[in-house]
Amino acid sequence: MTAVAVLLAGLDMANGASRSRSSDVAPTTSSTVIVIDAGHGGFDRGGIPRQRIAEKDMTLDVALRLRSILQKAGYRVEMTRDSDVFVTLGNRIGLANSYRNAIFVCIHFNSATRAGANGIETYFYGSDSYALASAIHYNLVGNTTTPNRGVRRRGYYVLRKARVPAVLVECGFLTNPTEGRNALSSGYRQSLAENIARGIRNRSAVASRSTSGQLAAEDAIPLQPFIDQTRVHDRDISRKKRSSKKSKRKSSTTSSDDSGQEIASQRKKSSRTPSED
Repeated sequence: MTAVAVLLAGLDMANGASRSRSSDVAPTTSSTVIVIDAGHGGFDRGGIPRQRIAEKDMTLDVALRLRSILQKAGYRVEMTRDSDVFVTLGNRIGLANSYRNAIFVCIHFNSATRAGANGIETYFYGSDSYALASAIHYNLVGNTTTPNRGVRRRGYYVLRKARVPAVLVECGFLTNPTEGRNALSSGYRQSLAENIARGIRNRSAVASRSTSGQLAAEDAIPLQPFIDQTRVHDRDISRKKRSSKKSKRKSSTTSSDDSGQEIASQRKKSSRTPSED
């Protein structure tokens, strides 16, 4: 059993609740800061080579729509980028970590060499992010026709380094003909933003077991089962390890080598690698 499974033992993993739209509720606290991270940007187009739809454009559009929705709901919202610029991973999560009472939501779209790969995934790493991931994922897959690829625990950089609840949402495969076509629809992108916002607003409604073993409320959002992928080796992680070994052998060029490796890593994938579906 994994460490997070032990930490979360006793939490309800029910899946039979209704998939009807959760009611919108007011922010838990007006002091909550929502940091929205639109994946990629600038020279980092996102996706895989020769991909027709630029991921960086889709993530920014959904992020801006999400900002508008949350601001109207009374939240303070900060963006890691609100235009087509490149932002390092460290600066992205650093912004979220600079606030004591923040939530970090990273928006991405998936890609794969196999055109048939499809579906929505939601990632988290720390146990304090599990309820947020469950709420967002529940609303996304419950209110779209896109297949459910599940909630996953994985050590992407922006999730590992977060000191606040943090999730990364993969809003579908741009390399899939149907999902790519959906992503090009402004109505569909608005729906994605609305359902992510609904998950954020209703995160406190995620079901958990009380001391008496009863659910907190009948309309509670079921805590979603998750796939533990923390043993998966990501390219950005392995590349940094190789870079570290090289820098020890070439101490005189440490600074230039490290910065070069960081930019190379960013060019490949801004916070995660394409799905190897």
